[in-house]
Amino acid sequence: MKKQIFVLVSLFVLTYSCKQDNTTTTAEQETSSISDPLPSWNDGKTKDEIIAFVKKVTTEGTQDFVPVEDRIATFDNDGTLWAEQPIYFQLFFALDQIKVLAPEHPEWKTTEPFKSVLEDDMKGVLKSGKEGLLKIAMASHANIDAEDFKSAVKTWMATAKHPRFNQPYNAVVYQPMLELMTYLEANGFTNFIVSGGDIDFMRAWATETYGIPSHRIVGSTVEAEYDNTDGKASVIRLPGVVLADRGDGKPIGIYRHIGKKPIFAAGNSDGDLEMLHYTDANAHPSLKLYVHHTDETREWAYDRDSPIGELNKGLDEAMAKNWTIANMKNDWNTVFSFEK
Repeated sequence: MKKQIFVLVSLFVLTYSCKQDNTTTTAEQETSSISDPLPSWNDGKTKDEIIAFVKKVTTEGTQDFVPVEDRIATFDNDGTLWAEQPIYFQLFFALDQIKVLAPEHPEWKTTEPFKSVLEDDMKGVLKSGKEGLLKIAMASHANIDAEDFKSAVKTWMATAKHPRFNQPYNAVVYQPMLELMTYLEANGFTNFIVSGGDIDFMRAWATETYGIPSHRIVGSTVEAEYDNTDGKASVIRLPGVVLADRGDGKPIGIYRHIGKKPIFAAGNSDGDLEMLHYTDANAHPSLKLYVHHTDETREWAYDRDSPIGELNKGLDEAMAKNWTIANMKNDWNTVFSFEK
């Protein structure tokens, strides 16, 4: 069980230890062709590849035409749809949640790693290692009613601010990727989020932010049990993991929740590589997109040696196989909508 529980916090442990289904109409296609569907993307190879792919798979009467029901698009979240630096946003939530819960646990004032969290001593938190981060995750994410957890995430999202941009975390999303999702939906694609983040954490805010309903959000999933104490039916989140939705867990998540291989997949790290492989194995034409973080001025520049969002093997494979790479610095004229 301990080995399983560790997976629950794998996303941020690794950091330190080493609006409905759409159909395409002729009018929609004509509208999208009149104006630029991707205004935050600079003209060039990357933008051209995306538009050419969409045109190819939506042009009836051609061998590359893909029926609407098979136009599945999957997007990683951390580092692909919103930022993931300086640490995963879900870890920020966990740390803040410890402070919210602290009045109920006076012993935390003298017990690590909680003492360091309450004193905003990040070095002390890191010094506690995997075991300490596990305790933080268990205290903030497990043994809680699923609805109460959702409410806690919503409250945090409405009040917390990113330390660099001083914006709500769900405002630190990439404007070009929002446009891309809208463009795909206008052309009959069904968008899904397939990310390593906790599925309940994402479902608490992602529908409002991305316009993707909760049943189209796939993420890491914890154990749960049904409870009907005093006639109040509820689901309780428990320690232990059903699905760790990163690496080879992503194709499994797609298989279980979606039931079809995507024809479009976007990620930003080696943790997304298996999802892109799975997409590449589709019998239909497919596009595999990597978001490459290259803009240290407007966002961050990182790839091969980053403890967060490492893009090493995936970058080599993308270049070797001529997959589409979105160079943030060169391909995006806008990164965040609040820049405007």
